[in-house]
Amino acid sequence: MKSISNYLLIVAIAILAACTKPEVTEIDLAGEWTVKLDSTNVGMSEGWAEQTLDGMPVQLPGTLDDAGIGKTNTQKPVMDNSVMWGLTRKHQYIGKAWYQKEVTIPANWEGKNIELELERVIWQSQVFIDGKLIDKQESLIASHRHNLSSSLTPGKHVITVLIDNSDIYPLINVQSDKYPDPINQDLAHAYTNHTQIKWNGVIGDIKLTASATGKIEDLQVYSNVAEGTIKATFKDLTNAENLTYQILTTAGEVVAEGVIDKGDEAITLQKPEGVELWDEFNPNLYDFKVTAGSLNATARFGYSQIAKDGGVLTLNGKRIFLRGNLECVIFPLTGHPPMEKEDWAKLISQAKAYGLNHLRFHSWCPPTAAFEAADEAGFYYQVELPHWSLKFGEDKKTTQFLLNEADRILSDYGNHPSFVLMALGNELEGDADLLNSTVADLRAKDKRHLYMTTTYSFQYPLGTIAQPEDDFFVTQKTDAGWIRGQGIFNEQYPNFNEDYTATSEHVPVPLISHEIGQYSVYPDMSEIEKYTGVLKPLNFMAVRNELEKNGLLELADKFTYASGKLAAILYKEEIERALKTPAFDGFQLLQLQDFPGQGTALVGLLNAFWESKGVISAEEFREFNAEVVPLIRFEKAVYEDGEEFTASLEVANFFQEMNGQTLDWAITNEAGETVHSGTQNNVDLQLGNNGELGNIEFVVNADKAEKLMINVALKGTDYKNSWPIWVYPKESKVSSEKVVITTSLQQAKQELEKGNTVLLNPDYKKLKGIAGRFVPVFWSPVHFPNQPSSMGLLMDENHAAFNDFPTNEYTDWQWWDLCIKSKSLIVDDLDVTPIVRVIDNFVTNHHLTNVFETKVGEGKLVYSSIDLMNNLDERPVARQLRSSLLQYMESAAFNPSGSVAIDELDFTDTTTKKQFEASDIYND
Repeated sequence: MKSISNYLLIVAIAILAACTKPEVTEIDLAGEWTVKLDSTNVGMSEGWAEQTLDGMPVQLPGTLDDAGIGKTNTQKPVMDNSVMWGLTRKHQYIGKAWYQKEVTIPANWEGKNIELELERVIWQSQVFIDGKLIDKQESLIASHRHNLSSSLTPGKHVITVLIDNSDIYPLINVQSDKYPDPINQDLAHAYTNHTQIKWNGVIGDIKLTASATGKIEDLQVYSNVAEGTIKATFKDLTNAENLTYQILTTAGEVVAEGVIDKGDEAITLQKPEGVELWDEFNPNLYDFKVTAGSLNATARFGYSQIAKDGGVLTLNGKRIFLRGNLECVIFPLTGHPPMEKEDWAKLISQAKAYGLNHLRFHSWCPPTAAFEAADEAGFYYQVELPHWSLKFGEDKKTTQFLLNEADRILSDYGNHPSFVLMALGNELEGDADLLNSTVADLRAKDKRHLYMTTTYSFQYPLGTIAQPEDDFFVTQKTDAGWIRGQGIFNEQYPNFNEDYTATSEHVPVPLISHEIGQYSVYPDMSEIEKYTGVLKPLNFMAVRNELEKNGLLELADKFTYASGKLAAILYKEEIERALKTPAFDGFQLLQLQDFPGQGTALVGLLNAFWESKGVISAEEFREFNAEVVPLIRFEKAVYEDGEEFTASLEVANFFQEMNGQTLDWAITNEAGETVHSGTQNNVDLQLGNNGELGNIEFVVNADKAEKLMINVALKGTDYKNSWPIWVYPKESKVSSEKVVITTSLQQAKQELEKGNTVLLNPDYKKLKGIAGRFVPVFWSPVHFPNQPSSMGLLMDENHAAFNDFPTNEYTDWQWWDLCIKSKSLIVDDLDVTPIVRVIDNFVTNHHLTNVFETKVGEGKLVYSSIDLMNNLDERPVARQLRSSLLQYMESAAFNPSGSVAIDELDFTDTTTKKQFEASDIYND
């Protein structure tokens, strides 16, 4: 009988448990709402919140753009600035929008603290309950949390949310009048149409939560690795007799626990033995939990401490180096940042695959999901206020809004170990004293992060000298000169001995180079079909139309590849110079992926979706962008027969100390054969820069022109790197009995009329054309129109003209002297075949060349606007190209297909001059 009674009791308890519903503490308001637009701003005066609005259905979380609500864009893909400024919103609405939904509040919420969370709004929300205005919030970077406790009694209620995405504080933003529509002139990424769009809606959590009126809130955890302590602070609203704390692993295992004295709202304890450090290689996370009876609060943290040791950036007392990339809210399917951790984890995984360990959030701050993903991946963030202004401090209301935003960033995201750096904005100008005092105030509130006044500035001396309150310094150039390649690579003959020590070693705080790269890559036409979301690539479509009209569409893929390879070559040298500089603590690329706005700034080796353009693989990029990178210093890219090649070995090591290592090096030719090799044994690698580890030396034996590769590898690891050099014979064929070589158009005309073969090489300085450059268009030919506009070279590497001049189909370092001493000629209407095609920028899309072939009457011609005449004893590349061209012209393979009249080759005449001057449609 006893066993039967026990059985019945168990059954009864089970039935009772099954019938007892858990207490509801949260109501998810995601789903269908109605929305009514209020572009004329009459809704408040006409009491819209008191009515059941006859609005349109819309899904939240989401945006009006997602729903196709707003003014429909009817623009066509034409080549002008109203299209080429960036991607085009299919629908746009700026102004007030009223969102409404009915909700039923449970009976057990009576007397509870009730809060409505709207995660991510641009940028003002007002909440009405049953027609009565209850609360108003403003923020571009934090959740809007509205306390509705006094209004949401049990039963049915109508919630109305008025969201205004108008330009409420215009002075947070810099405007560019390069773009005709004022709505598209704002550039700061928290409020812009250039990357993120000025959407209206709510994109994250939308929920009501109920909690006890007494609770534990604002739990913040502070790690002090130097002192071996963990401190937690909180607000105790419980009036509980006893509070306890626990530190738990993410799997829920208790690492430490104890009692918090009554009345205390802070506790400091020695680091428990089970708590391990957090960093990029060991992303250990823990939960700090404070409990009062049935109430508790939990904060996830990592035990880590970012610091500066003089001019050195450290994490947990060890030197680190930031291999960074900008994140400018570039999500072209939605026009807003993802709000799910999985999406950010995917992005970070791609970034890490390319060797990055850091993102800088340019003039914005990401959502919680981004921090959570970075914490778990071991990834470092620099966040910024939603701020890119030339007038900081000018308007008190704007300044106060920004100060409030700073406090919200520290409160909402401060516990995340990935949050290591913070700046007040991008390229700020204005009140420098206020910038400094603001940084001092933030540091006093929260020492978990390092702070900086502004990420670079064009206001002297903000941009070139670290400010008194700067914990770190991000700049393009110091008061001693450039620390990035844009100011150097086109002006200095290529050498690979350089670093930025001379312009950086005097900087007293950790130094990070600002926005390096920005080398424009030709648009990828295959990308057009990928834009299936709220943005339309009218800019790409306009370029495609122009290419088709100009007969260049079949070359589009080659333009993308060749310009992309040049950009990759330049990025490699940018990064290696940074890694070679002992005074550097990192760099920030602009950037690995395309930037779709500000004039279609396609500066990425990946597209805007973080997908490869086929230019360089992640594995190849990691060879020069990783925690350990073998490096060499050598004088130049081009050598002659009999010269000695000498390079010094070094390793940038930001992983761990590694002693007794072996460095292997090998010199290989294009057939893959090893022609020289060597080994450096017993190499001790300290953390940081390891220079003068040994030398590579060999005498160049070049009886023919050849490309060689210098390969260095850390034995037993995947860490390796390589560099090309070109070797040429000292004696090359520079004259010919079969080819007339002349600088004179008149002499060429006479010889061609006789049916002779002519190499015409006039003085390029006297030609009307586009100035020769090695580096491609900076940033964008739309945003910066007044610059030489070419984007690298395109060759058929198998063309017989290159039989004795080894080249790839794209520009590499051996072309530097040839590019600089040249003009690019417009040959749109000429029946010529480029041997060396110059890629025009994607706005003008001319047929450009600096070496071409054609027939003139019965004669045959190669025309070169590259200097192949002067100082050939000192210019082995020019000498070798001339030799290769002559050998081709003497051969049976030389049979040009085109034909022109000699007068068409006068590139100083007025017709060509007008053509050239018209090529820059944005000059005015």
